[in-house]
Formats: sequence, C-alpha cells, structure tokens
Amino acid sequence: MALFLLIFAVCLFVIGGMVLILLFSRTPRYRTEPEQLLALFDKALENKVGETEWNIVMNYPIRHDDYLEGVRRRAQRLMQEHGRPWQLAQGKPLLDKTGRDELTALRHHLASHQRLREQQRNQPKR
Repeated sequence: MALFLLIFAVCLFVIGGMVLILLFSRTPRYRTEPEQLLALFDKALENKVGETEWNIVMNYPIRHDDYLEGVRRRAQRLMQEHGRPWQLAQGKPLLDKTGRDELTALRHHLASHQRLREQQRNQPKR
C-alpha cells in the first residue's frame, strides 16, 4: 500500500506540474518590427537574400501594426509582379530592375516613417 501511495503521489506531482506549466505559459508570438523589414529590404537590394528568407518574413501577417502590414503587402505584390526567384541560383537579383526601384522607394518610405515615429517618441511632452 505504501508503494502505491508513493507512485500515486509522484504521478500526481508530475501531472499537476505539467498542468500548471501549461496553464501559466503563453503561446510564443513572432512580431515583425520595422527594423527587420528594413534589413530584409537591404539584403534584397544587395542580392544577399534568398527566396526562402523573403517568403518567411513576407508571408507572415503583421497584426499589431496596420502600417507595417501595408508595407508587407506592397512588398508581396512587388514579388508577384517583378520577382525572379528562379534566377537566384545563377547569382542574379531576386527582383527585376523595376521591382528593385520600387523596393528602394518602399524602403526609403518605411525608413522615413520609422524616423518620424522615433522623433515623436523622443519629443518631450508638454
């Protein structure tokens, strides 16, 4: 009977501990930040990004910031219209000339928007 109670107590402790861990742990969330998009755009413009890396970031929706979601969608559209992923293996760029020009404009727009946000955050409140 003592062995039964010992095994029961150990099982109860392990299962109870697992239930508590699951109750108090949160689901991990991935949040795409503007700096990550800027770095990805820079890599794409320098021909250092692969199709997989591009798709990982661009196919994941951004729910915490509507502006960033719009930028992500515009970049997705650029890939659909101007993307040439089959030429990456030959060392050629991911986007054609028009796509790179539009991505450069999108990158500059996002960078200026980010600078404006930083200035607004750092401004002293009156």
